[in-house]
Amino acid sequence: MNATSTEYWLGIDCGGTYLKAGLYDRQGAELCISRQALPVISEHPGWAERDMSALWQSCIDTIANVLRQSGVSGQQVQGIGISAQGKGLFLLDKNEKPLGNAMLSSDRRAIEVVSQWQRDGLPELLYPLTRQTLWTGHPVSLLRWVKLHQPERYRQIGSVMMAHDYLRFCLTGERACEETNISESNLYNMTLGGYDPQLTELLGISEVNSAIPPVVGSAEISGRVTEEVAAKTGLCVGTPVVGGLFDVVSTALCAGLQDEFTLNAVMGTWAVTSGLAPEICQHEAHPYVYGRYANALSSDEKNYIVHEASPTSSANLEWLTQQLGGLGFEEINRLVAALPKAGSDVMFLPFLYGSNAGLDMTAGFYGLQSLHHRGHLLQAVYEGVIFSHMTHLNRMRERFTQVNKLRVTGGPAHSKVWMQMLADVSGLPIELPQVEETGCLGAALAALVGCGVYSDFKQAQGQLSHDIQRIEPDDAAWSAYQHKFTRYQYLIEALQTYHVRCSSLNKS
Repeated sequence: MNATSTEYWLGIDCGGTYLKAGLYDRQGAELCISRQALPVISEHPGWAERDMSALWQSCIDTIANVLRQSGVSGQQVQGIGISAQGKGLFLLDKNEKPLGNAMLSSDRRAIEVVSQWQRDGLPELLYPLTRQTLWTGHPVSLLRWVKLHQPERYRQIGSVMMAHDYLRFCLTGERACEETNISESNLYNMTLGGYDPQLTELLGISEVNSAIPPVVGSAEISGRVTEEVAAKTGLCVGTPVVGGLFDVVSTALCAGLQDEFTLNAVMGTWAVTSGLAPEICQHEAHPYVYGRYANALSSDEKNYIVHEASPTSSANLEWLTQQLGGLGFEEINRLVAALPKAGSDVMFLPFLYGSNAGLDMTAGFYGLQSLHHRGHLLQAVYEGVIFSHMTHLNRMRERFTQVNKLRVTGGPAHSKVWMQMLADVSGLPIELPQVEETGCLGAALAALVGCGVYSDFKQAQGQLSHDIQRIEPDDAAWSAYQHKFTRYQYLIEALQTYHVRCSSLNKS
């Protein structure tokens, strides 16, 4: 591969299953991508961990690989940004060494912590301050769990970080927490625009206040590549590294969100629906999650990204295909497309990694009979994931009442069958930005802004010229899907009653 430009910007994306590194020119054109799988460690039920030292080694290898494959030298790399999965907990000890494995956003060990907080009414106290719900994979929930169950480890905490904060620290030796990510941690007061000691006091983890690094902006240069890292990767000593982005923000940038008429759905481990808003609304129908948007160095008035989300998306399909022998995506689409739309009684609750219907809810099929085959199972997973997304999309449409289209990114966006299903169920046109790696590109855009190539993210976003495919809803299928979606909701309600009764049985 021959580089045609003399200058490139490196975007690193640390996701739930892969670490990727991509090189981009100043117009956002991709030169090369390198990928490496990231294993998840699950030593106990509900745990989802990552070896921090192994993650950093994967990052070193991936950077070195993308430079080697592209033929780009370290001198040509002008800046580096990192996009990463949000939430979770990456701890360093007081000597700045990894303190055990990282805990990922899909980790569910803190269920009882969150349940107790709910019983105590803590979410109602926190939400006006943080604009966050309380979730098992939040840093604060995991910190509280560590304090209760691993007190010696808790006493050794020197730094509290999330994924891209840790990788940035490894690259530069500088501690910081990037704003679009840390603003959705329940450690950040959304109105004040910074940390708030009363939050950790309410959550019972105030001992970690001194271990929380300062906030850094998405495009703010927060460190430079060290001599040791340069020797291992091929990068140059002193290459600037910017704060980076929460991957949902990165996706919104690459999807071209600029107003309140378009929502963006991310389909990966998490089902996320996002929109942009210029201000926080005080009286809303649902407790929407707010985060700071990538507005460092920007004059753009849209300062907030608003979400509805849960870990209930396409990772459920990955699990099933592993059990079925690793079916390819083309074969899965063929099997699903061969069946009548919404024609099966089989339903699937996509709650393998968490739920948007209660902490106790788990995944399962319902309606199976001997006549059903693996195609029906796969169709039910496709439908269940869409139905779960609809839970969030319907709530978001109460907040964004003028939405007229939905942009979608993530693995399922490569399936016309799945995207047609989403259009049919939602009744909205689906737009598919033809950006393969939104995490890497968004991170590179942050580096371009931070290095002064563009004055702000809006200007950088305007340089992107990717095609957008559009899928129109099939009105004839809408009624059948609505009928099945209603049955899906009835099943959830029935199981919620089941869990309530089980809980009372356990207490007795």
